[in-house]
Amino acid sequence: MPSLKTFRLRIRSVQSTQKITKAMKMVAAAKLRRAQEQAMAARPYAEAMDKVLAALGQSFKGTGPRLLAGTGSDQVQLVIVATADRGLCGAFNSSIVREARRFVRALVNEGKTVKILCVGRKGRDQLRRDFGSMIIDTITDLGRPRLSFADAQKVATRLTELFDANEFDVATVIFNRFKSAMTQTVTVQQLIPPPPPEAGGAPATAGGAVYEFEPDEADILADLLPRNLTVQIFRVLLENAASFYGSQMTAMDNASRNAGDVIRKLTLQMNRTRQASITKELIEIISGAEAL
Repeated sequence: MPSLKTFRLRIRSVQSTQKITKAMKMVAAAKLRRAQEQAMAARPYAEAMDKVLAALGQSFKGTGPRLLAGTGSDQVQLVIVATADRGLCGAFNSSIVREARRFVRALVNEGKTVKILCVGRKGRDQLRRDFGSMIIDTITDLGRPRLSFADAQKVATRLTELFDANEFDVATVIFNRFKSAMTQTVTVQQLIPPPPPEAGGAPATAGGAVYEFEPDEADILADLLPRNLTVQIFRVLLENAASFYGSQMTAMDNASRNAGDVIRKLTLQMNRTRQASITKELIEIISGAEAL
């Protein structure tokens, strides 16, 4: 049986860990509020951009820009796996990587050529063993010190460069959509070309009004499509940031509770060991006194 000193050392070690997990929980909770507000604020704008783009795509006459019409093929698929650079956040990273593995295997089974662009170190580290040959690039250190639109532009510029170089036909991003501090939904969203509008939707209408575009749809699309790509990526990064802090706060709260349970069990075992030692000493004293 361990000695009392061993129990005390274990308890101190767990208490130190508990202090760290509590501090990380408080930091994550403070950052979660701001990240949640940013993610919620970005949703209406990104959704409005999607609607405008769908309206332009429906009313556009002609072949259309490549970012809108695509290459005419879907043979080469680029999968963007958006995770975090850090861990200690529960199942946040693993859930995204799990869906990425399923998605990539499904594409491979269909005979597609798959390339992977990792946004975040954790996705790269977990996918490297199974799909190392498919990873073409990794973008890290986004959001330091604070997530900004420039971070999204960095990813969008890399995507545009790859698309202009005919490196892929279809680009799809996998990320976590924020619902609450305890719930995040793994989402698969196609970025290039944008998904077609829903069936039955009226082109560029609102309240029965039909809009005309000036100067024309082609000029608007030439400016709108790259901007929409950056907006959608920015939304992905914001959703991921909120999901990360929510998952980290929950994970650190659970870790603090588990540490408290371990401390209570160790304290109980230490007290039992100390009581057994005291009882043993008393028995020895009484036995010695009776022998005299």
